[in-house]
Amino acid sequence: MKEFKGRVVTPGNVTAEAVVTHGGFNTLASLQGALQFGDKTATCKDQNNPDLFGKPTAGKALCLPMTIGSTTGGLVLYCAAAMKRQPACMLFSEHIDSLAAAGAILADVWLDDVSMPVVDCLGDEFLDYVKDGMTITVKDDGVVVVE
Repeated sequence: MKEFKGRVVTPGNVTAEAVVTHGGFNTLASLQGALQFGDKTATCKDQNNPDLFGKPTAGKALCLPMTIGSTTGGLVLYCAAAMKRQPACMLFSEHIDSLAAAGAILADVWLDDVSMPVVDCLGDEFLDYVKDGMTITVKDDGVVVVE
Protein backbone atom coordinates (compact mmCIF):
# COMPACT_ATOMS: atom_id res chain seq x y z
CA MET A 1 0.00 0.00 0.00
CA LYS A 2 1.23 3.47 -0.85
CA GLU A 3 -0.27 6.94 -0.43
CA PHE A 4 0.05 9.89 -2.78
CA LYS A 5 -1.11 13.46 -2.21
CA GLY A 6 -2.42 15.59 -5.05
CA ARG A 7 -4.49 18.69 -5.66
CA VAL A 8 -8.28 18.32 -5.49
CA VAL A 9 -10.03 19.48 -8.66
CA THR A 10 -13.43 18.02 -7.78
CA PRO A 11 -13.91 16.52 -4.31
CA GLY A 12 -15.24 13.14 -3.29
CA ASN A 13 -14.51 9.80 -1.71
CA VAL A 14 -14.45 6.66 -3.82
CA THR A 15 -12.85 3.25 -4.04
CA ALA A 16 -12.45 1.66 -7.47
CA GLU A 17 -10.29 -0.61 -9.59
CA ALA A 18 -7.47 1.10 -11.48
CA VAL A 19 -7.06 1.32 -15.23
CA VAL A 20 -3.80 2.96 -16.21
CA THR A 21 -2.46 4.74 -19.25
CA HIS A 22 1.01 6.22 -19.63
CA GLY A 23 -0.03 8.14 -22.75
CA GLY A 24 -2.49 10.96 -23.13
CA PHE A 25 -6.17 10.06 -22.80
CA ASN A 26 -8.05 11.26 -25.88
CA THR A 27 -11.46 11.89 -24.36
CA LEU A 28 -13.44 11.95 -27.61
CA ALA A 29 -11.74 8.96 -29.25
CA SER A 30 -11.92 6.95 -26.02
CA LEU A 31 -15.52 7.65 -25.02
CA GLN A 32 -17.31 7.99 -28.36
CA GLY A 33 -18.69 4.44 -28.13
CA ALA A 34 -20.27 5.25 -24.78
CA LEU A 35 -21.85 8.43 -26.10
CA GLN A 36 -22.92 7.39 -29.59
CA PHE A 37 -23.51 3.66 -29.43
CA GLY A 38 -24.86 3.00 -25.94
CA ASP A 39 -21.77 1.28 -24.51
CA LYS A 40 -22.54 1.42 -20.78
CA THR A 41 -19.06 0.17 -19.84
CA ALA A 42 -17.42 3.02 -21.78
CA THR A 43 -14.93 0.67 -23.43
CA CYS A 44 -11.98 2.70 -24.70
CA LYS A 45 -12.21 3.02 -28.49
CA ASP A 46 -8.94 4.92 -28.97
CA GLN A 47 -6.74 2.61 -31.06
CA ASN A 48 -3.81 4.99 -30.49
CA ASN A 49 -3.85 4.23 -26.76
CA PRO A 50 -2.56 0.65 -26.39
CA ASP A 51 -2.73 0.84 -22.58
CA LEU A 52 -6.52 1.34 -22.57
CA PHE A 53 -7.85 0.23 -25.98
CA GLY A 54 -10.64 -2.30 -25.48
CA LYS A 55 -10.80 -1.84 -21.70
CA PRO A 56 -13.86 -0.52 -19.85
CA THR A 57 -13.43 2.87 -18.17
CA ALA A 58 -16.87 3.47 -16.61
CA GLY A 59 -16.70 3.05 -12.86
CA LYS A 60 -12.91 2.63 -12.91
CA ALA A 61 -10.18 4.73 -11.31
CA LEU A 62 -8.69 6.23 -14.47
CA CYS A 63 -4.99 6.91 -13.84
CA LEU A 64 -3.36 9.07 -16.51
CA PRO A 65 -0.78 11.73 -17.14
CA MET A 66 -3.05 14.08 -19.11
CA THR A 67 -5.89 14.29 -21.58
CA ILE A 68 -5.27 15.08 -25.24
CA GLY A 69 -7.37 15.71 -28.30
CA SER A 70 -9.87 18.20 -29.53
CA THR A 71 -11.60 21.04 -27.78
CA THR A 72 -14.67 18.85 -27.32
CA GLY A 73 -12.90 16.97 -24.50
CA GLY A 74 -14.62 18.76 -21.63
CA LEU A 75 -18.07 18.39 -23.15
CA VAL A 76 -17.47 14.70 -23.87
CA LEU A 77 -16.44 14.12 -20.25
CA TYR A 78 -19.49 16.02 -18.98
CA CYS A 79 -21.82 14.07 -21.30
CA ALA A 80 -20.34 10.74 -20.19
CA ALA A 81 -21.05 11.76 -16.58
CA ALA A 82 -24.60 12.84 -17.46
CA MET A 83 -25.13 9.39 -19.01
CA LYS A 84 -23.53 7.70 -15.94
CA ARG A 85 -20.67 6.30 -18.03
CA GLN A 86 -17.86 8.28 -16.44
CA PRO A 87 -14.82 6.90 -14.64
CA ALA A 88 -15.26 6.54 -10.87
CA CYS A 89 -12.46 9.08 -10.58
CA MET A 90 -9.71 10.62 -12.68
CA LEU A 91 -6.21 10.73 -11.23
CA PHE A 92 -3.67 12.84 -13.10
CA SER A 93 0.06 12.54 -12.55
CA GLU A 94 0.47 15.99 -14.15
CA HIS A 95 -1.56 19.20 -13.94
CA ILE A 96 -5.05 18.75 -15.36
CA ASP A 97 -5.69 20.59 -18.62
CA SER A 98 -8.39 23.27 -18.83
CA LEU A 99 -10.72 21.16 -20.99
CA ALA A 100 -10.78 18.12 -18.72
CA ALA A 101 -11.09 20.42 -15.71
CA ALA A 102 -14.07 22.16 -17.30
CA GLY A 103 -15.86 18.87 -17.97
CA ALA A 104 -15.20 17.51 -14.49
CA ILE A 105 -16.20 20.74 -12.74
CA LEU A 106 -19.37 21.14 -14.81
CA ALA A 107 -20.36 17.55 -14.01
CA ASP A 108 -19.68 18.18 -10.32
CA VAL A 109 -21.70 21.42 -10.25
CA TRP A 110 -24.54 20.68 -12.68
CA LEU A 111 -25.26 16.99 -12.05
CA ASP A 112 -26.80 16.31 -8.65
CA ASP A 113 -26.58 12.53 -8.71
CA VAL A 114 -23.08 12.10 -10.20
CA SER A 115 -19.76 11.90 -8.41
CA MET A 116 -16.39 11.80 -10.14
CA PRO A 117 -13.58 12.93 -7.86
CA VAL A 118 -10.63 14.36 -9.77
CA VAL A 119 -7.15 14.81 -8.34
CA ASP A 120 -4.14 16.10 -10.26
CA CYS A 121 -0.43 16.71 -9.59
CA LEU A 122 0.07 13.19 -8.18
CA GLY A 123 3.52 12.94 -9.80
CA ASP A 124 5.40 10.51 -11.99
CA GLU A 125 5.99 8.17 -9.05
CA PHE A 126 2.21 7.64 -8.81
CA LEU A 127 1.90 6.64 -12.45
CA ASP A 128 4.95 4.38 -12.21
CA TYR A 129 3.57 2.65 -9.12
CA VAL A 130 -0.08 2.05 -10.01
CA LYS A 131 -1.03 -0.93 -12.21
CA ASP A 132 -4.28 -2.14 -13.78
CA GLY A 133 -6.46 -3.96 -11.28
CA MET A 134 -5.05 -2.33 -8.15
CA THR A 135 -7.56 -0.90 -5.69
CA ILE A 136 -7.59 2.89 -5.48
CA THR A 137 -9.18 4.89 -2.69
CA VAL A 138 -9.59 8.64 -3.16
CA LYS A 139 -10.21 10.87 -0.16
CA ASP A 140 -11.72 14.37 -0.02
CA ASP A 141 -8.38 15.94 0.85
CA GLY A 142 -6.59 14.68 -2.29
CA VAL A 143 -4.95 11.68 -0.68
CA VAL A 144 -4.94 8.67 -3.03
CA VAL A 145 -4.29 5.25 -1.52
CA VAL A 146 -3.10 2.53 -3.91
CA GLU A 147 -3.35 -1.11 -2.80
